[in-house]
Amino acid sequence: MGITIGLPFYNAENYLELAIKSVFAQTYQDWELILMDDGSTDRSLEIAKSINDPRVSVYSDGKNKKLAARLNEIVRLAKYDYLARMDADDLMSTKRIETQMNILKNNPEIDLVSTGTISITNDLTYLGGRYVQLNEISFNDLLYKRATPLHASIVSRTDWFKRNKYDESLKIAQDYDLWLRSCKKNDFNIKFITDLLYYYREENNATSKKVLAAYKNERVMYKKYADSKFLPLYVKSKFKSLIVFGISLMNKEDILLKRRSYKGTDTTMEDNYLKEIEIIKNTKLPTF
Repeated sequence: MGITIGLPFYNAENYLELAIKSVFAQTYQDWELILMDDGSTDRSLEIAKSINDPRVSVYSDGKNKKLAARLNEIVRLAKYDYLARMDADDLMSTKRIETQMNILKNNPEIDLVSTGTISITNDLTYLGGRYVQLNEISFNDLLYKRATPLHASIVSRTDWFKRNKYDESLKIAQDYDLWLRSCKKNDFNIKFITDLLYYYREENNATSKKVLAAYKNERVMYKKYADSKFLPLYVKSKFKSLIVFGISLMNKEDILLKRRSYKGTDTTMEDNYLKEIEIIKNTKLPTF
């Protein structure tokens, strides 16, 4: 049973090849890979086009339409009933697709599966792992961010994304908007697993500029969906923005990176991650 893996990219020449290697290293091999360029001006498109495998398709129109539009395009192009996505600067465990596919196959009531995440730096240094421990998630859980899935860790039924499209007017926080909107109409049947199967480069995202932009969009989401809870959530978000702004003034942005990962004392997670990285690095890509 096949799965479509959608990988949108924009100026990701330093990371794209390794991301693609992590697809080829999967224990589950019945997949198609859609490489979706968003108007890159570096060597990213050249790297994508160098892959010589009938399962890989490259799409490029030279335009910069942003992430939400490209993700909607991937859904329209997908030929399989299951859909996975990842970001061009991330990696995934070799067992990721097999694990999440098995859950969807064996649980027809579930539409989406989100995994735990290992946070890494740009040079692949292990920072720590995090995951959600909830069997069910409510609208309030999402609204108060007691639990939110990592966007790129999702494997889903393709039909779900056909019913629930991304809002292309949003430049960031498209995922948060989608989760809230689908949950509000009772179409958010998701399962969280604690397996740490997605490797997320935090450095590119844990900057004061991006965090402040995320909080700003968060407040837009509250206005759209929070109803009577809007005011306390808005005030809380503004307070968090002030803290981040203060952190940026003190040049302490490393705090933003550290607070997003939880190392704990168990070294097993790091050991497993390092073994997986070696497998991915040593995977050979078929090229022209």
